[in-house]
Amino acid sequence: MADPRRAIPSVDSLLRSDPAKRAAERFGRSVVRRAIQVVLDGARGGARGGLPEEEILLTTALGLAATMSYGLSRVINATGVVLHTNLGRAAMPEAAARAAARAATSATDLEVDRGTGKRGRRTSPAEFLLTAITGAGDALVVNNNAAALLLALAALARRKEVLVSRGELIEIGGEFRLPDILSASGAKLVEVGTTNRTRVQDYKSALTERTALIMKVHPSNYRVTGFAETPGAESLARVAKGAGIPLLHDLGSGLLERHRGVPEDEPAAVEALRQGADLVCFSGDKLLGGPQAGVVLGRPDLVERLRKHPIARTVRVDKMTVAALEVVLGMYARGERKHLPVWRALEERPGVLRARARAVAEKLPGAGVVRSEAVAGGGSLPSYAVPSHAVRLESDAPEQIAARLRVGNPPVFCRVEEGALLLDLRAVEPEDDDRMARAVRYALSQG
Repeated sequence: MADPRRAIPSVDSLLRSDPAKRAAERFGRSVVRRAIQVVLDGARGGARGGLPEEEILLTTALGLAATMSYGLSRVINATGVVLHTNLGRAAMPEAAARAAARAATSATDLEVDRGTGKRGRRTSPAEFLLTAITGAGDALVVNNNAAALLLALAALARRKEVLVSRGELIEIGGEFRLPDILSASGAKLVEVGTTNRTRVQDYKSALTERTALIMKVHPSNYRVTGFAETPGAESLARVAKGAGIPLLHDLGSGLLERHRGVPEDEPAAVEALRQGADLVCFSGDKLLGGPQAGVVLGRPDLVERLRKHPIARTVRVDKMTVAALEVVLGMYARGERKHLPVWRALEERPGVLRARARAVAEKLPGAGVVRSEAVAGGGSLPSYAVPSHAVRLESDAPEQIAARLRVGNPPVFCRVEEGALLLDLRAVEPEDDDRMARAVRYALSQG
């Protein structure tokens, strides 16, 4: 029996076709060649299930070349997940985006003191703002929270022991696990307590002369309920102080200060410092509402040890991140938190969302408005539902409609529940309502 893979055309034969030649003029011959190669490799792997026609292979390859060449696309997030990791987490304010663009397209005073002309530190303004807002002794900005954690562990606990509750040994996005980060830093993990119950005495019993750090981790993606117990930061701070070692509190979500509507079990940076944490770290692109970054706050002597560690150079932020973060922090300093897109989305009144959903539904055949539950997402405010409203569309093929919406113009991401499409308005910018309605009408017309 002949091998069906022999019937698959060669890369060069497809590359000589007129459509491929036109695509090569637009995207570059190397890009088109690579796209064809990827598609043909996939076809060879699945040849036993039936060989696609040559025209389909070529169309698929040229579509891949276009997708890879166009770069990131602006999408409409109608999933009801405000900080959707796959969709880029926090949307930054326009002023922050403009600042990043200015930094990208011109020379900047990134690492120079304009007064003296001498070299400065690129993150000094952002770190100054962070200490002013939170009252922390010092601050350090790196490129994400995992990097902040890795740096802190390497600088403070390499070849020494770090005490962590078993109930806090979390896995973050992309299958990265906290024990793996600890191992990569050179620190030795010492698990204390059990998955559901850890007491202060468990930490005290685990202390040895090799213990360098106690680490408390906010379990951002889940909650342990029922027969559960875990010590608070204040209790652990007393244990750490008595042992003469630091307490590092990984907050995760980037809530700076507690304010109305935030669940009591979501830790805030200012509170954690007040409770005795020597260092706190968190993300910049979650509840902080800024660009991807990692922030460390705390004791000046400890922060300085992190700043001088060789890893600090490898995890520093670029000039666009610095520019955007400074704008966001400036908004906090001026009391303008509510103007940040993430907080506008999370705190919008349900009645306003209901009115918007009705206006969108009126433009779509057979659409209705239903109550919905949105979430913060991005490992923030777990188990905390935010009342919302959504446009509901019944369909015999909701998954296919959702797929058409994802590749439309503009791309729209929604939910499919109980055989219907749900377009949750919680994370949709009001100016995108009409564009979303047009995209949905077009997707329905292609059925």
